[in-house]
This record gives sequence, C-alpha cells and structure tokens, in this order.
Amino acid sequence: MDLRSCIRDIPDYPKEGIVFFDITPLLSNPAAFRYTVDALAERFSDCGATKIAAAEARGFLFGAPLAYKMGIGFVPVRKPGKLPYQTAQVTYDLEYGTDTLCMHVDAIEKGDKVLVIDDLLATGGTVGGMLQLLKNNGGDIVGIGFVIELGFLDGTAKLQGIPHEYLLKL
Repeated sequence: MDLRSCIRDIPDYPKEGIVFFDITPLLSNPAAFRYTVDALAERFSDCGATKIAAAEARGFLFGAPLAYKMGIGFVPVRKPGKLPYQTAQVTYDLEYGTDTLCMHVDAIEKGDKVLVIDDLLATGGTVGGMLQLLKNNGGDIVGIGFVIELGFLDGTAKLQGIPHEYLLKL
C-alpha cells in the first residue's frame, strides 16, 4: 500500500519553515489504517513483547490497536497531570527546551519486554525520553516501531542501538 499518499503535508505548521506530516487522512482510510496496524504487527510478531508503550496522543492511535492485535498489554505514556494514579516520570531534552513524560508506577513490571510504538520519528527526543522512563522502571525494550521516520533529522541517534522498524521513510 502507498502510505505516502495517505499523509498530508501541512507547510509552515506549527511554525514557519516546518512541514507537518498529517496522519489524519491515513486514520480516516479504513484500508490504510488496517494495513498500518497489520504491517506493524507482522514486523514485530517475533519480538517477544509483553507490553506496548506509546506516548500521547498520536502514538496511542497505533499502539493501542497493535497491542489488541498482538494480544498484549498497553501502557499509556502521558504528559504530567493526565494519569490518575501514582506516576513515574522523566524529564528529557528536546531540540528547543525540555519536556516530561509520565506513566503509572505499576505499568511496567520488572522484566516486562516492551515494544515502543509512535507515529513518527523526527529528532528522537520523545522516544529517547520514553526509553529512559521505561528502562528506569524495569522494562526491557525489545523494539521500537514508527509509522513514519524522517531520516533527514537523524532521530535514530537517540534509539540507543535498539532495533527499530518504520513503514515509511521521508
């Protein structure tokens, strides 16, 4: 399937000089959405994951259905103040500042094999923060999957040598 045709380019969003890759056309196309989840499931079918972790909000769109399809647990990773129970958190550097991610303290049990899923790999800041959070809380990261990888931004440098897959490289 030609996933590129299902991604809309929005120039100068969120600021001038940035091209935003909008996945909403992919999500609204049942065949493309099904293909995306199925392709990720196929690529990670043998990774041995016991849980999938995904960051809000767009990572949830692929991580949750993938966890369902693979028959494993789903761990939502969110911004501060969004989870109702006790949380573990990590603050990490971004290209222009810092950000914080949180998850419930009991979301990962020591020895859980975690597959990290997100919609897009850009500079790698968010996924780098997720990896730190998951490892700090006992997770064993067995793979990282993206729908889109922006190869020109070299986000793979933040993947700590962990195997990763993507469906579309731009």
